[in-house]
Amino acid sequence: MEQITFDEFKRMDLRVGQVLKAEKVEGTQKLVKLEVDIGMEKRQMVAGVAEVYPPETLIGKKIIVVANLKPARIRGIESQGMLLAADLEGKAIIPFFEEDVPAGTKVR
Repeated sequence: MEQITFDEFKRMDLRVGQVLKAEKVEGTQKLVKLEVDIGMEKRQMVAGVAEVYPPETLIGKKIIVVANLKPARIRGIESQGMLLAADLEGKAIIPFFEEDVPAGTKVR
């Protein structure tokens, strides 16, 4: 993969987000529609994590969100950010915060 500079990395706005709502996207195996509090606002996001995480298990969890990603339409649903996850043999594994970190906290 191509290397990026530190200045390029700093352009990403990574924030702690708390999942408020989660529901499976009908007609898909992997997609979940989330409502996430990122501190200054609530965002709707679509994530391919349903094979590992039933939607109800995500509610209340704190995740890392790329907050300044341009919105995209996924299966007709606007996704206003992206959560970070590891790719383990094709399955998305989400890193959750164990500490009580407030929604909206900058991740560096």
